Amino acid sequence: MRDPATLPPSKTVRWPPLSAAPHRLLFFIGAANLLASMLWWWMHLTGRSLVAPAGVPSPWLHGFLMQYQVLPTFMFGFLLTVYPRWMAQREATRWHYLPVGLALLSGQALTLVAAWSGSMLALSVGWFNTAAGWFAGMAVLGTWVLRARARDWHVCSTYLALSIGLFGVLAFGFGLHGGRPDWQYLAIRIAAFGLLMPVYVTVAHRVFPFFAGNAVPGYRPYRPDWALRAMWFGIAAHLAIELVGFPAWRWPVDLALAALFAHLLWRWWPRAKAPPLLIALFAGFLWLPLAMMLYAVDSLSILIGADLSLGRAPLHALAVGFFGTLLVAMATRVTAGHSGRPLQLGRIAGFTFVGMHLVALARVFGELMPDPSRWWRASAVAWVLVFLPWVLRSTWIYLTPRLDGKPG
Repeated sequence: MRDPATLPPSKTVRWPPLSAAPHRLLFFIGAANLLASMLWWWMHLTGRSLVAPAGVPSPWLHGFLMQYQVLPTFMFGFLLTVYPRWMAQREATRWHYLPVGLALLSGQALTLVAAWSGSMLALSVGWFNTAAGWFAGMAVLGTWVLRARARDWHVCSTYLALSIGLFGVLAFGFGLHGGRPDWQYLAIRIAAFGLLMPVYVTVAHRVFPFFAGNAVPGYRPYRPDWALRAMWFGIAAHLAIELVGFPAWRWPVDLALAALFAHLLWRWWPRAKAPPLLIALFAGFLWLPLAMMLYAVDSLSILIGADLSLGRAPLHALAVGFFGTLLVAMATRVTAGHSGRPLQLGRIAGFTFVGMHLVALARVFGELMPDPSRWWRASAVAWVLVFLPWVLRSTWIYLTPRLDGKPG
């Protein structure tokens, strides 16, 4: 046998920067598919694309794309980064997040192929890959949860929300392959309140006071555990009332949730001068109590028989206003902090952030106009235009090494 000292050195794999951290890969996938999904939706609204595959209404496919594929990709990227830190465990390796990212990427790509072509086969395989990505992500996160030495309310809350999300993915697939549209409808109905809202609020509850404490002198963090429990109670009540078909009696719960979120925002908002990137986080959160107020008004109008249909205005105040604007602010903060760049909003992110507020206003008020479909189309193309520069700049950051030379 040869002396090991005389053997040629082994070759090491040189991984591209895109795979250097969970948020790089998954934020890149999410940003790219965010544009592609909204481009298809705009083309569909203008009649320039084929209808969705048979048995799947286009709004449901739009809901599945955004709620179970696009936004959760950002969520997995963030949680695969912070879960080990929240629980004082080893950070994720490439073999933890590469399978998640690649499965979600292929699932979203095939779903978009189905959306453009009407192919049921592409939609079926796309759903399967999406489910595989969800199972992989939940397994990795669940391993850290099981190893945790102490219970963390933020971990419990986000993992519960993701579990509801996984149920939604499976329900959509059961309806898709079992010929039961009611399961697909259920999946679309539970996503905003059961999956997206609790993840967004829980992450805000954890990191907003932390970010503010590091940026504003004398800031006193406010993170009461009771707020998360109250949120979950309100979410459960809202979904239960909605799903059993009594929307007229939903308003007390919606008002309570609006008051809860307004209280949190009031306590979190800095009383001293704060950097624009921090203010952007709180400005995005402002849409949440506003959305819940719209839900309450909509419920009361049904109760008293008033001719005041808000249509999808409450949903899009939540989806475009809250989820959309806060996505820009939060992803910009994480991307800057994990690439060795200053924690600044910058012109490009600022343009996209302000633009998304305008898109949300147009989408909400468009529901009250005589011809709301014109506002739908305008909002969809505006979404693509305001997100495009932010996606291009973020993509450049994900594809290049950190500026400070550190790993990750």
